[in-house]
Amino acid sequence: MNVICLQDEAFYELVEEVTQRLIAQQQTPKDKWVDTDEAMRILKIKSKTTLQQLRDEGKVRFSQPQKKLILYDRNSLNAYIEEHAKDTF
Repeated sequence: MNVICLQDEAFYELVEEVTQRLIAQQQTPKDKWVDTDEAMRILKIKSKTTLQQLRDEGKVRFSQPQKKLILYDRNSLNAYIEEHAKDTF
């Protein structure tokens, strides 16, 4: 077992560096278009049929760049969730 000793100043500098890197990773822009699995995860649904129904009814925006590839607009999915949000009393 190896023990690493750091002075207080070096330790806090290291903690600050790690914190900054974590914040930078969380702020990376997310893709505008997501695949079926990610769309289902965002909407918290388990059925591809439900997702297809939302697509067919025009409730979520999608793109089909290839025959078997359907991508969903992340903003459209979030807007759908917001539309169905209930305000508190």
